[in-house]
Amino acid sequence: MNPVFRASCLALVASAVLSACGDKEPPAPEISSRPVKTFLVAGSEGGSERSFPGRIESSNRAELSFRVAGTVQDILVKEGDLVVEGQLLAKLDPTDYQTVVNDRQATFDNAERNFQRGKELVGDGFISRTEFDRLEANFKTSEAALTAAKQDLAYTELKAPFGGRVAKRYAEKFEEIGIKQPMFTLQDVDQLQVKVDLPESLIRSLRPSQEVSEARSENTKVSAFVTFEGKPDQPFPLTIREISTRADPKTQTFEVTFNLPAPENFIVLPGMTATVTIDLSQVMQNADTTQWVPLNAVVADNALGARVWVLDPQTMTVSSVGVEVGRMQGDQVEILSGLDGGEEIVSVGAPYLAEGMQVTRMEESEQAEPRADDPK
Repeated sequence: MNPVFRASCLALVASAVLSACGDKEPPAPEISSRPVKTFLVAGSEGGSERSFPGRIESSNRAELSFRVAGTVQDILVKEGDLVVEGQLLAKLDPTDYQTVVNDRQATFDNAERNFQRGKELVGDGFISRTEFDRLEANFKTSEAALTAAKQDLAYTELKAPFGGRVAKRYAEKFEEIGIKQPMFTLQDVDQLQVKVDLPESLIRSLRPSQEVSEARSENTKVSAFVTFEGKPDQPFPLTIREISTRADPKTQTFEVTFNLPAPENFIVLPGMTATVTIDLSQVMQNADTTQWVPLNAVVADNALGARVWVLDPQTMTVSSVGVEVGRMQGDQVEILSGLDGGEEIVSVGAPYLAEGMQVTRMEESEQAEPRADDPK
């Protein structure tokens, strides 16, 4: 083939290909910003309040049981009933105990008569002092036995040691029940307690024990309140009662107990859960500048230093900031320094960012929980 002709053909083919490509739409431009999930670091004021899960317990709680064994003759209350101090709750069949009382009563009456006659006879010298001492001992022994029998008979009736609510019943009518076998659980519902578990960092910063004791008074400096599910806008004030000085061996947290007067217009029962909010600015000795952020927000730089990506809301760009990290709790890590509070940092997508990169915030519907096999 003529070289000139061949070159002309190739030029025509190339021109046709270029013309065909020009008719197609250009490829879509790459996305210039990366979607990320952000986290707002608590500020100095906003971080002064921390919320913890709490559990409700009664200030007085008792497992009630009979002090003698027998057959349950009658149960006078139901689970959930409110009772007053001294109210009769249940009775055992008293027949056997009444028989013992009758027997001890007869023995006591006989010993008492002999003792009274002995006092006259020993004075006149008709019996010896030794014989009189024997009559006196029999009298006192029979008197003690009668008192014990009457006490056992009284123990066949179970009464409330304090006012409260019957939380649980463990036996039924006509059932044989043993000594100290639980019959009821009674809980005081007028004065409740709220228990929370606080981390070591907060317990270490609490005021000394003397001031904690002052906090138990009406003029307490500790500001705390509790809210319940369904009524988040109705807080109930709390006063601190006691602080455990021994950590839980599993969670390494310390139990703090607050007093909660029973609400009048809202039913709160022992065993319920609640949210306790504490104003740490009043509880702690010094201002605590530490912050807690999601673990995924912290990445390592080339020198293996910890850094977070801070978002500039004006330009929607990110810049890295070096931080000092402390302990980890669950999916959060403690930031000891590097953040002042109030910063918006990247919590999902941090490993894929670069200095000055433009980002966009994910919509709530896009912020799904990461899967276990997703890269951090």
